[in-house]
Amino acid sequence: MVDSTSPVQTIQPRPYTPTRASSRQRIQWSAYFYILPAFIIIGTFHIIPVFYAIYISLNKGPINKFKFVGLENYIRAFGGAEFWNSLSTTLTYSLLTMPFTIMLGLFFAYLLYQGVRGRGVYRVIFFLPYVVSTVGSAIVWAWVFDPQSGLANFVLKHIGIEPLRWLIEPTGVGELIAKQMGWTIPTWAHGPSLALVAISIFAIWQAMGYDVVIFLAGLTNIPGELYEAARIDGANGVQLFRHITIPMLAPTTFFVIVISVIYSLQSFNHIFAMNKAAAQSLGGPLGSTSTLTVYMFDQLYSYSNYGYASAIAIILSLIILAFTLFNFRFLGRRVQY
Repeated sequence: MVDSTSPVQTIQPRPYTPTRASSRQRIQWSAYFYILPAFIIIGTFHIIPVFYAIYISLNKGPINKFKFVGLENYIRAFGGAEFWNSLSTTLTYSLLTMPFTIMLGLFFAYLLYQGVRGRGVYRVIFFLPYVVSTVGSAIVWAWVFDPQSGLANFVLKHIGIEPLRWLIEPTGVGELIAKQMGWTIPTWAHGPSLALVAISIFAIWQAMGYDVVIFLAGLTNIPGELYEAARIDGANGVQLFRHITIPMLAPTTFFVIVISVIYSLQSFNHIFAMNKAAAQSLGGPLGSTSTLTVYMFDQLYSYSNYGYASAIAIILSLIILAFTLFNFRFLGRRVQY
């Protein structure tokens, strides 16, 4: 029983101390404050232009007098032969450049990984074409492929092969070889034009150095103990490369494949520069080097079809996104990190 005469005890409130959760929340909001400038830059120069390009693709006419036409530009693209020819040229160019770039990059990276003396110098030599101005180096290679005074025909002449027209030759390489041999081959075996092959040679030369550096970085991350243990068990060089190097390089190879696909599908600068240096139109001889990027630029530059060019750009972006998702879904699952 409580004594009524006893003094009443008052409970003093404890001073407020921030809990761990509240301090974590403040840190989280301060992190958003620090990345706000990056969000502003990305939104201004990447996200907003994408939505504006979609808006332009749904219109036609001059910029100050746009007329909404809905999906008319997309229907025109999918229903036109020029679009499909450009898409075919783009995919052919990717198949000509991407596999050779990756294989040569891995080959030279593996050679440098074997402890070659002066490896740093070779690394700079391989990487130099990637950092040199694309337009400048493309003009130099256009001179290499010059039919009259180019270095390529000079070499061919001294080994007994007739000079080629290179950047101004729309004939397929398969057809050219068949003519030299006196054969007759079907149309589907004519292959890509010699002009596209010449441009692809330059693209391989330029991009290979990047792959060499990336593969070399991946090789240096492979533990040396794995190679030593395999050698003790009697593995030779081919077995080391097949059972250790290739599996351990899977993450690096996957990264290189994804970047190479994106780069090859949106290539433009060197194609434009080499065609102009060879006094050709934007699409090359008979349009044989007209990739989707070149075709899009031609529609914008020559005909001022802003809406149609934007529609082509959106379609190309979706194609690149589809290839990227395909790589992540079917190749990314097989990569072990």
